[in-house]
Amino acid sequence: MMTKKIGILASYNGSGFETIQKAIENKILDAKVVVVITNNTNAGVLEKAESYNIPYFIINDKRYPGQDIDDKITRLLLEFGCDYIFLSGYMKKIESKLLNAYPNKIINTHPAILPSIYGGVGMYGRFVHEAVIKNGEKESGVTIHYVNEVYDEGEKILVKKISLDENETVDSLEEKIKNLEKEAIVEAFKKLLA
Repeated sequence: MMTKKIGILASYNGSGFETIQKAIENKILDAKVVVVITNNTNAGVLEKAESYNIPYFIINDKRYPGQDIDDKITRLLLEFGCDYIFLSGYMKKIESKLLNAYPNKIINTHPAILPSIYGGVGMYGRFVHEAVIKNGEKESGVTIHYVNEVYDEGEKILVKKISLDENETVDSLEEKIKNLEKEAIVEAFKKLLA
């Protein structure tokens, strides 16, 4: 079977990308990250891509004023022959050209159980954990899902849950979810690559 090629879209540190890369290096996943694309000139993911010798590109409106960014990203991912696209903290909405080129091949991770009030516009990172704690939830988790036209509404691939402690804080929950997310990403890709 051909080794599947993964393209990464990231806006900041790309910790999910690092999780995938380590799982590949440890022979847990039979895949290869072939390209990293960011919209942020100062993204920490650039250093990571460089340290792994993976080609990386910065694509945003500032660099390419008046150009079709969606088209540029889509062409690049196709050029690198990507089978799957993983959003590692990518903070831009995925546009139709990319969605059409990769139906049910764009994967995102969300730091809560979906579908719920903890998904959608503005619900990412600490904002999710703050809302979960404020509402006195007994559990939270991680959802790995396909990306479609609507934020956090794509078909679920995998859900992992954890219970909240009595005295859970945003920091402690964030830490738990980050660890759970690493497990979930690897598990989801194992499932997809099988």
